[in-house]
Amino acid sequence: MSELKHRVVETNGIRMHLAERGEGPLVLMCHGFPESWYSWRHQLEALAEAGFHAVAPDMRGYGQTDRPEQIDQYTMLHLVGDMVGVLDALGAETAVIAGHDWGAPVAWHSALLRPDRFRAVIGLSVPFTPRGRSRPTTVMPQNEEAQFYQLYFQTPGVAEAELERDVRMTIRSVLYWGSGDAPRRESAGASGGDAGNVGMVRRGGGFVSGRAISTALPAWLTEADVDFYAGEFTRTGFRGGLNWYRNIDRNWELLGSMAGARVTIPALYVAGDRDLVTAFRGMSGVIENLSKFVPQLRRTLKLPGCGHWTQQERAREVNDAMINFLRQL
Repeated sequence: MSELKHRVVETNGIRMHLAERGEGPLVLMCHGFPESWYSWRHQLEALAEAGFHAVAPDMRGYGQTDRPEQIDQYTMLHLVGDMVGVLDALGAETAVIAGHDWGAPVAWHSALLRPDRFRAVIGLSVPFTPRGRSRPTTVMPQNEEAQFYQLYFQTPGVAEAELERDVRMTIRSVLYWGSGDAPRRESAGASGGDAGNVGMVRRGGGFVSGRAISTALPAWLTEADVDFYAGEFTRTGFRGGLNWYRNIDRNWELLGSMAGARVTIPALYVAGDRDLVTAFRGMSGVIENLSKFVPQLRRTLKLPGCGHWTQQERAREVNDAMINFLRQL
């Protein structure tokens, strides 16, 4: 059994830290916010044992990877370029790319823009979402009392000040409240909410402020896991990850030429039935019609009782689904 290895490679003008394990066909796994390569720890081991070369980077702005200062250095074109550069650095002609949370749009757009380099795609939590007709922030929900969390993240320094006040509490709170173990309003149903209140941040409040923290961690999460994440974000801060959100409108502008384009390579989509992302406004329609935009969608897997942290909450089920998909390519 191969050991977990770490290295730094040059890609797309930055230095990127990789965690990797195993030998064989390359599987590149992109994490989301607020995470790191560590969110794929269970998959690194399982994929290596199944005969694959599993690689999980610290994405641009995170962990031991470079964190450019300028906000406009975090566009989707930069992020896809980073992944293509990783393939070049590893000497790989092609790879299967997987992504969770913010890493899922990176994976989907890597598949959309470079199907010559990515032979299949796996999306966790966030489905491929076609480019809309309107600038994204103009259609995000907001009212006099609250605004969608992605709008709250837009102004530099505001979310950083809140999230960095007590990093360990932030990590513990975000991981718990995004999980399938957190309580949901009964009137909101199993998906955890309705389009009117899911992901909303009270004006004058904050992303994690006012939420009680469970004294006991969910079974899938250990104190050592929290320690790792907290240690990383204590050192780096949250600005790099938050800058991804600050390019949402810029991404829409840059990707205008891809309006109406479809993801044409084989795909797998996995989400928890208690993932709040699946309850965002309009998301149910996107998921129901995913095969229209991803014609080679092989499977959509819904995991009962699972929240947002898909590959951590349901490691065995995700490992099995990924390996079965990979072996059928």
